[in-house]
Amino acid sequence: MNVKKFTGISMQEVMSKIRAEFGNDAVILNSKVVNSNGILGLFKKKSFEVIAALDTDSVESKKTTFTKVNKDTIPSIKKESIEQPVQFSNSTKKDIDNPSNEILKKLHDMKQMLSLESKYNHFPDPLRELHHQLVVMELDKHIIDKLLEYLLGKWRNNQRSAEMTKADLSELVHIYLLEQLKNFAVNGEQLFKRKYINIVGPTGVGKTTTIAKIAAEYVIKHNKKIAFITTDTYRIAAIEQLKTYAEILRVPVEVAYNSDDFKQAAERFAHYDHVFIDTAGRNFRNQEFVEELKGLIDFNIDMLTYLVLSATSKEIDMTAIYNQFSIIPIHGAIFTKLDETAYHGSVVNFILKHHVPVIYMTNGQDVPDDIIATTPDKIVKMVCGGHLYV
Repeated sequence: MNVKKFTGISMQEVMSKIRAEFGNDAVILNSKVVNSNGILGLFKKKSFEVIAALDTDSVESKKTTFTKVNKDTIPSIKKESIEQPVQFSNSTKKDIDNPSNEILKKLHDMKQMLSLESKYNHFPDPLRELHHQLVVMELDKHIIDKLLEYLLGKWRNNQRSAEMTKADLSELVHIYLLEQLKNFAVNGEQLFKRKYINIVGPTGVGKTTTIAKIAAEYVIKHNKKIAFITTDTYRIAAIEQLKTYAEILRVPVEVAYNSDDFKQAAERFAHYDHVFIDTAGRNFRNQEFVEELKGLIDFNIDMLTYLVLSATSKEIDMTAIYNQFSIIPIHGAIFTKLDETAYHGSVVNFILKHHVPVIYMTNGQDVPDDIIATTPDKIVKMVCGGHLYV
C-alpha cells in the first residue's frame, strides 16, 4: 500500500493532487485543517492536509470492488451518515465478512466519508473551504446543503462578490442559523409558570448536578421557594448527592419509591413555588424504564419535562434517546458536557430535527456556575466559535 501526505490551500486542490497521482482508487485515511499564525488570532491562513493511500495490490488484482460515490454525497469527516449508510457491492460484502479484510472495509468507509467527487466543485473557492469547516462543525449534511445554496445565492447576487470576504461569509452563516433557530427561542418567563420541573435522560449525562444548578438559580437569583423529589432509588449515591445539594440550598427533599410516595410528596410541597424532580438514569434502549417512569410520575400535573443529553454523545444515540422518551411530553432539552467537546453542531441538528428547544447548556461541574440559559444567538456563537473563518 502506497501512503502519502498531500497539502494545498483548498480541499479541491488537494483532491486534484490525489486524483492526479493515485487516480480514482485512492482512499482518504485522515484530513485536517492547518492554521498558520495570524495577527492577534486574526487573518490566519488555512491549508488542508490529507493523508491518502493507494492499495496497489487491490488495484492490480481488482478482487475488491468499491461502489461508485454518488456526486450528491456530502463528505463527512467525523461520523458516518445516518440517513445514507455505506452501501457495499456483493463482492465487497463477501470480502468484509472475512476478518482479514477489515482494513479494506475501514478504508472504504473513509473514502465514502470524504468523496473525491464533491457536489461543491462548481462553487467558488471560499464556499468550498467553508463547506469543509461546516462539516468539521458536525452540522447535519442537509442543513449544510441548504446553507451552502443560500450562501451561493448571496454570492451571485452580490455584484461585488469578488470582494466578499470570509468575514462576510461567516456573518451570513450566523444570520442563516439564527433564522432557522428563531422559532425555538425560549421565553424566560415561561420557565417559571409551571410548578413542577422534571428532569429525565439516560445514565451518565449529569442529571442530578444539572437539576441542582437550575434549582440554585431559582433560589439565589429569583428568590423562589423550592423543594426536591427524587425517584432515583436505584443508586444510593444519587440520593445522597441530591440531599447534599438540598442541605446547601436549605430546601427539603423527598424520596419517592412508588406512585403513592410521589403523590404524598407532591401534596407536602403544595405550597412551594416550584418542585424539582430528579429521575433515575437507566439504559435508554430499555423501553420498560420509560413506561415505569410514566407509572411513577403524574405527567398530567402542572409540569415541564426536560430531556438531558450529553454533547459528547453520538448523534444517532441522541435520536434513539429522544425517541424512547418521546412517549412522555418533552418540553425542552438540556445539553451537558459542552466543555468536553469542541464540536457542537449536534445541538443545532437536534433542535431542527426534533423541533425541541434547548433550555440550558452546561459546561462544567461547578454548582451553580457552570450553566447557561440559552438563546439562539448563544447557540450559534457556541457552534460556530473557533471553526469558521473568524
